[in-house]
Amino acid sequence: MYCNLGNVSVYYETYGEGFPIVLIHGFTPDHRLMTGCMEPVFENQPGWHRIYLDLPGMGQTKGEDWIQGSDQMLEVVERFIDNVLPEGKYVLAGESYGGYLIRALAAKQPERVAGMLFICPLIEANPDLRILPERRVIAEDQEFLSTLTVDQMSRFAPLAVVQDQYNFERFEKEILPGLHAADPVFLQKIRERYAFSVPNEKETQPFDKPVLFLTGRQDHVTGYQNVWSILEQYPRASFAVLDRAGHNLQIEQSGLFTAMVKEWLHRVAESENLQ
Repeated sequence: MYCNLGNVSVYYETYGEGFPIVLIHGFTPDHRLMTGCMEPVFENQPGWHRIYLDLPGMGQTKGEDWIQGSDQMLEVVERFIDNVLPEGKYVLAGESYGGYLIRALAAKQPERVAGMLFICPLIEANPDLRILPERRVIAEDQEFLSTLTVDQMSRFAPLAVVQDQYNFERFEKEILPGLHAADPVFLQKIRERYAFSVPNEKETQPFDKPVLFLTGRQDHVTGYQNVWSILEQYPRASFAVLDRAGHNLQIEQSGLFTAMVKEWLHRVAESENLQ
């Protein structure tokens, strides 16, 4: 379905009923990245109303000319939430660039945001200022990889720390469709104004609600070390650095991912007296 905001129409999907959680994918993929990893978490977790959106220029949300950078991306997300959730508290989850956006949103609406989940979050918009591990493959199934075409490998391999059939099939189902659907011209424009005009680091008040940071030890895209610089801003944050995990941590460490996200949901429910 679409949420018409006047100068942009945002595609989104909803599942379940209960306490709302807004889930935002990273840069270039679409909502399927988040539904793929999060819906299994909610299979035995009733009481949550999940809202997955496509950011402008990605998935089924058109990138409008007036959206020039991350400042306007944030404006779209805030207006979308105010439209579909006009009152009351909600929870945020963001992967990579989605994590960059939800930090800023929580700073703008601290009284409404009841908790945050960060999956391989983008902390530093400037690539030159990111502290990153070297590119590394931890495990690979050479027999399976030999069955892939050159094009398939060129899409899958650059971010894959674990290269086997399970990880490829999830990549092909949850991430690749979004890459195909993205508007490259529009997204290049956004990359040129990737950082907010007012950095997230200008936050002044600690966010004292349940938070989970999930980062990959082999994530050479956003890394894990930059999270340390903001950790004290989140007094109730758990911070995990998972081995055998790159920027597709939610797939490569799916068991730990599901267990830790369920624990975070329990903390949110406890904090909001939802149990």
